[in-house]
Amino acid sequence: MKTDFKFSNLLGTVYCQGNLLFSPDGTHLFSPVGNRVTVFNLVDNKSYTLPFAHRKNISRIGLTPQGNILLSVDEDGHAILTNIPRRVVLYHFSFKSKVTALSFAPSGRHFAVGLGRKIEVWHVPSTPDTNEEGDLEFAPFVRHHTHTQHFDDVRHIEWSHDSRFFLSASKDLTARIWSLNAEEGFTPSVLSGHKQGVVAAWFSKDQETIYTVSKDGAVFDWQYVAKPGQDEDEIMDEEDMQWRIVDKHYFMQNGATLRCAAFHPESNLLVAGFSNGIFGLYEMPDFNQIHTLNISQNEIDFVTINKSGEWLAFGASKLGQLLVWEWQSESYILKQQGHFDAMNALVYSPDGQRIVTTADDGKIKVWDIESGFCIVTFTEHTSGITACEFAKKGNVLFTASLDGSIRAWDLIRYRNFRTFTAPERLSFSCMAVDPSGEVVAAGSIDSFDIHIWSVQTGQLLDRLTGHEGPVSSLVFAPNGGLLVSGSWDKTARIWSIFNRTQTSEPLQLMSDVLDIAFRPDSLQIAISTLDGQLTFWSVSEATQVSGVDGRRDVSGGRRITDRRTAANVSGTKSFNTIRYSMDGSCVLAGGNSKYICLYSATTMVLLKKFTVSVNLALSGTQEFLNSKLVTEAGPATLLDDQGEASDLEDRIDRSLPGAKRGDPGARRKNPEVRVTGVAFSPSGTSFCACSTEGLLIYSLDSTVQFDPFDLNMEITPASTLGVLQNEKDYLKALVMAFRLNEAGLVQRVFQAIPYKDIGLVVENFPTVYVARLLRYVAAQTEQSPHVEFCMLWIKALVDKHGAWLMANRGKVDVELRIVSRAVAKMRDEIRRLADDNVYTVEYLIGQANNKAAQAGKGPKTIEWNANGDLEVKALPSTQKEVTMDNILEEESEGEWIGIE
Repeated sequence: MKTDFKFSNLLGTVYCQGNLLFSPDGTHLFSPVGNRVTVFNLVDNKSYTLPFAHRKNISRIGLTPQGNILLSVDEDGHAILTNIPRRVVLYHFSFKSKVTALSFAPSGRHFAVGLGRKIEVWHVPSTPDTNEEGDLEFAPFVRHHTHTQHFDDVRHIEWSHDSRFFLSASKDLTARIWSLNAEEGFTPSVLSGHKQGVVAAWFSKDQETIYTVSKDGAVFDWQYVAKPGQDEDEIMDEEDMQWRIVDKHYFMQNGATLRCAAFHPESNLLVAGFSNGIFGLYEMPDFNQIHTLNISQNEIDFVTINKSGEWLAFGASKLGQLLVWEWQSESYILKQQGHFDAMNALVYSPDGQRIVTTADDGKIKVWDIESGFCIVTFTEHTSGITACEFAKKGNVLFTASLDGSIRAWDLIRYRNFRTFTAPERLSFSCMAVDPSGEVVAAGSIDSFDIHIWSVQTGQLLDRLTGHEGPVSSLVFAPNGGLLVSGSWDKTARIWSIFNRTQTSEPLQLMSDVLDIAFRPDSLQIAISTLDGQLTFWSVSEATQVSGVDGRRDVSGGRRITDRRTAANVSGTKSFNTIRYSMDGSCVLAGGNSKYICLYSATTMVLLKKFTVSVNLALSGTQEFLNSKLVTEAGPATLLDDQGEASDLEDRIDRSLPGAKRGDPGARRKNPEVRVTGVAFSPSGTSFCACSTEGLLIYSLDSTVQFDPFDLNMEITPASTLGVLQNEKDYLKALVMAFRLNEAGLVQRVFQAIPYKDIGLVVENFPTVYVARLLRYVAAQTEQSPHVEFCMLWIKALVDKHGAWLMANRGKVDVELRIVSRAVAKMRDEIRRLADDNVYTVEYLIGQANNKAAQAGKGPKTIEWNANGDLEVKALPSTQKEVTMDNILEEESEGEWIGIE
């Protein structure tokens, strides 16, 4: 099995903090998700996460007017410059201070940043795309100049349309006007008059008016007019003019404070978001209210408008909400929300197209892998959900919760169709579903028994007794014959629940059982225990086959409050979740640390370690703590340095010692990094992990690279094309193309082979390349418009190499799954197209007959004439009129004349 998995996407989190950005064309939305940036394609309904990661949570992002360069800055002022089309990091840079505002000039040559009360203007770094010479610069970030006249943090920076001036809004109750370069007759101006901090300031479209809004909901209109006591006729020069307030407006939101605002100069739209979750849309300069809407239970942190002024994007960090609203039609373009609490479990759907996650907030979310969006959320559970599992058929989901219920969900109609409960109130911590989907079993930390229900009737069938401690893990064998349970009594039991005599075989272990996984062939189980051991047992003989000591592998990361080093701290040296790969060759394991470990199930060797997060905002991502951050009063990050303005006391977890769950409403200052669930996709090409930062997906690198296979000096692209075009030796050309493994060349040779020669080429094709050809044909089936051509390839491969594929199914299992998915997708598309065409043809024939009836008497039909055009003709008296029913029904009377 390949092990070169790489991070590919982040789901489960759509917005954390910071500002939102629309792309210049208004079709993409950039959202900071912790220390990463996710891009939402609002037209194609897809999303992806950029591959870079900051060391702290991102506070500000900026995009050039061309939309090709992204500048993201974290809480410490460290910036990363990224090429968006190529998704490549270009530069790392540090502003050496916390960035409070960031804005690019419309010209794309400068950008301004607010560093506390200081404003700095920088030249936009040139890239190989923008640099005329195509060279990279040694010091790409060059400061243009600095302004330090503000007395408090700068909260907003806005440029004029000609990029000559910019506005800054500050918490010191003022806004200021600056020029990019020295302008004749211009002096920086101060706009003062607000009673609370200024949230934002903007120029109007003609730049004759400036709008400023403050935290108390006041909107001021400023214009460049004559000074008091002077007539316009007496004005001689610029010294007689100044910016003055010409009008004042107030939002009047009943005690709610203004949190964010945005202005669209072309349409004079002002959008304001308030602390009570309401946003208002107003038309300036008359301040006419268009409408208001309550979109969240918590405060709105940021709002922005796309270039056309049609879509409004809102971000609410407390609940992790992201919304895009079209104000003219009053409809949602995007409405997404992540889990409020830590995720506990996840499972892939059997077709590998969706992932289901459950969390402590009592919600079940179904995520579409291709689009990256949550497609449905279930909220029927009233407490934290601890386990989820699919039935083998694929459309039924089972979940276990601490509210004492097991629920079955129909994922076609999206409803809860069955609920299972125990005679007494129990909090279920684990669950397993029989592969047939007829039996569900659950274990609890309150009881030592295992409860078994019938899915069809919902009745409790049996209670299995034998464990002397809480049941921590349950799993059915993939063939459905056995049930294995693990407990805190240091034993695992193998139950034969379908036999007449329900016997159990105990397996004695050295520590408490945390998780159990079955190998796909049902012959072996892997058990994770509290002492960090991974043990592998033979199911038929009930004996231990091998084991791995994973304490040193999983251990890593020191929490801020730890008194010991990372190597000696307790609680991070065991695997809470383990899963086999689809071919049973590897085991994936994760626990209360920043590492996910991939082991070989045959050699017991650690194949690879994946680092879940490098975010220093999470506790446990550092191996060594910085001693300069430790004071006499404790770690500096836990000290309250803001007085009454701080909510640090509310965010510190004050749960009992050893408790994993505290008050759900209390947010921690530094949540701990950990992995609560892992799962392999059914195709084996990716795996996902539930972590503190969200749902991480790791995939095999599918980018096109030059990866030659069995190459020699004679095989080149030129010689391959010569064999294809001159010698017409299609088999040799295809083998040579696969040896070079260059995507463009393989596609050219593949499409040049005549369909009549496909069977002959496949019959003599070397078996060493069959798996590669199968995967390539499946990919072409999903992408290429040549449907029948690809189907002929698949049919020939199955016919000619069917015996070899059956004998080596373990090696080509992934390829066969991909082919099956491609064929099923094509079948559904053709079926949907055919259904649509039935009604289209019926409509066309009806229209033709109506026109024929109007043109003359008697039944008519339509035919192709000699010029290739449709022509209406009269039917002979012995023939009938063409209808869709007559076409579909094969009547024996006469021959029909229809569309050929």
